[in-house]
Amino acid sequence: MKHHSVSIIGAPTDVGASVRGTNMGPDALRVAGLVEALVRTVGDVVDRGNLNGPLNPVLDAREGYRHLPEVAAWSRLVYAAVHDELAAARLPILLGGDHSLAIGSISAVARWCRQSAKKLRVLWLDAHADFNTAALTPTGNVHGMPVACLCGYGPEELTRIGGDAPAMRREDIRLVGIRSVDDAEKHFLRETRIEVYDMRCIDEIGMRQTLERALTGVDSDTHLHVSLDMDFLDPDIARGVGTPVRGGPTYRESQLCMEMFADTGCLGSLDLVELNPAFDHRNTTAELAVDLVESLFGKSTLIRVRDD
Repeated sequence: MKHHSVSIIGAPTDVGASVRGTNMGPDALRVAGLVEALVRTVGDVVDRGNLNGPLNPVLDAREGYRHLPEVAAWSRLVYAAVHDELAAARLPILLGGDHSLAIGSISAVARWCRQSAKKLRVLWLDAHADFNTAALTPTGNVHGMPVACLCGYGPEELTRIGGDAPAMRREDIRLVGIRSVDDAEKHFLRETRIEVYDMRCIDEIGMRQTLERALTGVDSDTHLHVSLDMDFLDPDIARGVGTPVRGGPTYRESQLCMEMFADTGCLGSLDLVELNPAFDHRNTTAELAVDLVESLFGKSTLIRVRDD
């Protein structure tokens, strides 16, 4: 595993979510020992503290979106913070907050990849596809729309955060662990040919082969961005989320994900989102998240040699 200089960016907001509480996520992760764990694993770690964005106004949806101005404001803040760290040759870790924040982080990563002539591969680990639009969404919650916005389907306030729309190509993303998709969203996913590895796929061929497919084409010229929604995990082991869905990956399957991503040597940025301490028990979900991040940055049981 190559050496990293890591920067932690907190984004304490729940403006894009259906349930309040993810605004407490960044500090819960710090309490669980994330910074100390990264120092042990990586060495060079700087905690930039929390961004200061608008509060949640707790309003109903307007024209298909809840809190669009607030989500856009947070997206711009995240975009600038993540791009600054990438420009300084540091690996940004975004602590959410809800998953709408990935609109800002991945827009920044995609722009940096274009500037540096790197290939982009986004691995979206989530129980949900997050591919809704204003016309499709049953709720208007923007944390159900970030993948669509990043692919250019959404309001200009969110699709042009980095100046370009779409922020990334549909071919650049792989959705893994999906098991909850709205009816209209299913058809839209099929029409746009987004590459999805749902839980049935994982059940049929196993996590290792699933990830081998999702990582096909990743090489030394690739910037790998991992966007980890904590509801990706089965709620039996990760109860501290606002939108749990039964039947997710086990502890070992989740660890295998992190270990295989680490093995690529291509990790360039990370979102760690949707931790909701209001539903957790003794911060155990945050502690699990820290455990997974350690594996993502190269912690392993044995010293393994990569086959190049």
